[in-house]
Parts: sequence; structure tokens; C-alpha cells
Amino acid sequence: MAPSSPGMTTSFSWFARGNLVASFYVQPMGCLLALAAACCVWAGGYVAITGRPAYRLAMMIPGRAWLIGLLGFAIAAWGWKVYLQLNGLDGWR
Repeated sequence: MAPSSPGMTTSFSWFARGNLVASFYVQPMGCLLALAAACCVWAGGYVAITGRPAYRLAMMIPGRAWLIGLLGFAIAAWGWKVYLQLNGLDGWR
């Protein structure tokens, strides 16, 4: 049987099931994006309940400061996936 190659979807699935370690292991960037999606759900609820505009929440996140860090994390996550695939460690067991 060929080794599996889980990615973003598998990471989101593990995150939704509450297994953050597995989510981060199979695809670190997927775990981070799943966390961001979860935060958007809570932010949407906040906006719906309070009626306050969403831009107030968006202004709390510094744009430029996070861009380089996020790009670096994405590259490191890609490197992690390459390492796992080359060493036959891909997939959560």
C-alpha cells in the first residue's frame, strides 16, 4: 500500500475533532488556517450579537507585521511535509 499524503483537508478534519497535535503534525499550516477559521466563526458571532461593525475586529490584527511571519511559517510547514514524505513518516497513526 502506498503511503498516504494528508494535507490541508486532513489537518482541518483533525482540528475539528479536537486533536490539535495530529492536525499540526499532518500539516502545520492547515492547523493554523483551521484556527483562523474557528476565530472567524467566533468573530462573526460577536458581530451578530453586538451589532458592532467587523472592521473594529479587523483593526486589532496588525497587517504588515504578520505577513512575513506567516509566509515564513508557510515555508516551514512545506518543508515539514517534504521531510515527512521523504522519510515515510507521513500520516497520523
